[in-house]
Amino acid sequence: MLVQFMLKNVLSFKEETVLDMTAINAYKEHESNLIENGMKERFLKVAAVYGANASGKSNLYKAMACFQQIIIQSFNNVQNEADTAIRRYYVPFSFEEEWENSEFQVIEILGDFEYKYGFEYNAECIVSEWLYRKNRNTNRTVTIYERTTEYVEFGASVRKECDVYKEQVPAETLVLSFFNKLKLKTDLFRDVYSGIMSTLVVPTDFCEDRSILEAFLPRMINHEKEKLIQFLAAIDTGIDDIVYDDSEKEISFITFHKGKDGKRYPLYLYNESEGTIKSIMLFIYARMAVLSDGSIFVDELNIKLHPLLLKFIIDLFYEKDSMAQLIYTTHDTTLMDKKFFRRDQIWFVQKDEFGYSELSALSDFKVRSDASFEKDYLAGVYGGIPLLGEFDMKEGE
Repeated sequence: MLVQFMLKNVLSFKEETVLDMTAINAYKEHESNLIENGMKERFLKVAAVYGANASGKSNLYKAMACFQQIIIQSFNNVQNEADTAIRRYYVPFSFEEEWENSEFQVIEILGDFEYKYGFEYNAECIVSEWLYRKNRNTNRTVTIYERTTEYVEFGASVRKECDVYKEQVPAETLVLSFFNKLKLKTDLFRDVYSGIMSTLVVPTDFCEDRSILEAFLPRMINHEKEKLIQFLAAIDTGIDDIVYDDSEKEISFITFHKGKDGKRYPLYLYNESEGTIKSIMLFIYARMAVLSDGSIFVDELNIKLHPLLLKFIIDLFYEKDSMAQLIYTTHDTTLMDKKFFRRDQIWFVQKDEFGYSELSALSDFKVRSDASFEKDYLAGVYGGIPLLGEFDMKEGE
């Protein structure tokens, strides 16, 4: 479960920026929107990030993708040193003469433990890296390892097994990536690696990627068909059944609609509307997250979706006892309402005149009990809206 994601000097986020999924206990509204895991702290199932076009909200999504890709690829650096993972994904704030190091940190809860993992880097090397583990029952924190450009120091729990390899870790490779690939007695590195990757950064072009449907829709039809049909009926697609045929070289999906004469008529899935196809793909991602207690991060979730359909997708994450999470960016304010969201679930990104993006939460503001979130947002109370200059519209002749 994702607790916190921090970035610094990445894309338009020059200063330290934190997206925190920890719920504010003082807020009593929408208790069903929270993850309960038997501890004092509770966590958000859904976070919505609002911002104007070019404000930097998509850069938050891109930053999570960069963070994961460095972890995935840093062990597999090719011989050409110019093409290392840290060089490819070093994207510091650009509007300054001297580029500084970039930094990421994530806090994840895995079972009874809370892990804090992060690293600082530039295009040449990993400057520092750290991993700490806190026992949530005893509140005791231990160091798993700390790394600088000079040394790697392991904590007592893994020192004996890991010390023998520490001199083999290249300067441009993360310790986590390196030890995740080794066959060790401890599962700690694999657990942390898998926990970080359990936040699925949904590709921005997922609507055009039919391989996702071909890989996962048959499984959904085989094992989750009833829920899928209920979902398609609830969002008014007119689809009352869906099947697939994999007897040929290429798999085909067929939906069924009831005609005016009461008969059922087939239609190839790819002849359905883009909104319907996107809805099915989002259902697949959402169900995978819910079933695995994972997280998904979606950029511009509202595109090609009616606001009521967007609400239906969000509600998939509010299943009782679910620990799945959804983080999404949007500029559609239709659901920015106290009827749907808590104050700690709504975030804003705003960019100033010099290109610096800043992330803030609605909970950072003093909000009246009778306030309209959407009305105040559009009035500029919380920031994150376009600053439009005056211009004259020419009339047609």
